[in-house]
Amino acid sequence: MNEISPPSVDVSKHVEVLYRDGITGLKGAFPRDWAEAMREDMMTAFWSAIQRPGGAVGRGPRRWYVEIHPQEMRGFVDLVTHPWVTAMCESVLGKDYKIVEIGFDVPFQGAMFQPWHRDFPSPPDTYEDKRITSLAFNLTGVDVTQDMGPFEVSPGTQWEDGRNWKHEMFPPKEEWPRFAAKGVKKYPEMGDISCRSALTIHRGTAHPSPIARPVMVLGADAPGAGHDKLHDLMVTQDYYDALPKYVREHLVCRVVDKLVPVTQKHDIEGLVMGSTE
Repeated sequence: MNEISPPSVDVSKHVEVLYRDGITGLKGAFPRDWAEAMREDMMTAFWSAIQRPGGAVGRGPRRWYVEIHPQEMRGFVDLVTHPWVTAMCESVLGKDYKIVEIGFDVPFQGAMFQPWHRDFPSPPDTYEDKRITSLAFNLTGVDVTQDMGPFEVSPGTQWEDGRNWKHEMFPPKEEWPRFAAKGVKKYPEMGDISCRSALTIHRGTAHPSPIARPVMVLGADAPGAGHDKLHDLMVTQDYYDALPKYVREHLVCRVVDKLVPVTQKHDIEGLVMGSTE
């Protein structure tokens, strides 16, 4: 059982949409009770992280990002062995792809519009060769409604150069209208998965709802993409030994005697203040 690889599925249509729009998705990938357990794990991790320095990084007013260790999410193995997830990773990033990040973003009531941005600078592989070298999978912990500050994405913008933008991630404000003009707000439900290039220009929107909207983030890289340097996944030896061989082959992590809370390395400075929109 520990040696079984996920079954192969045809994701060619999803890859086509990803390359066109910078984002695609799969409805109903997991049952609702699985997503509810994921939400519980995210909120437990948040209340722990917010109490320690560097545990929860601000991504704007009333909005935080928290990185966790794989074994802090009960459904981690289910997620990284889901046939759609593994097929998207293999098809886009290659069979030697690496899992480099697991964490979650959570806006609360009072979160504001973020500035339009991408999550890191674009590499030449992308802006010159039109090749996607990293993927972000998102899974919502709630059924998203308009008042929950839905994620908004500007399709097709993953190919923009961006080297003259602030930190190579934040287009100037005078360019925001063109991203907003084709912006699409996303309303996923519990159990859905989206897959996107983190280079596709996007933002979180205003969140007046009293209900928090936690969303899990799984990050994967093609060989050499280098985002593992921004993260520090750890697992204990017993957890590592129990992982399926397929997961061990793809997971970039340290095996430790005791888990140490994550002190985050990837702080997106331009998001701290939020936008004035």
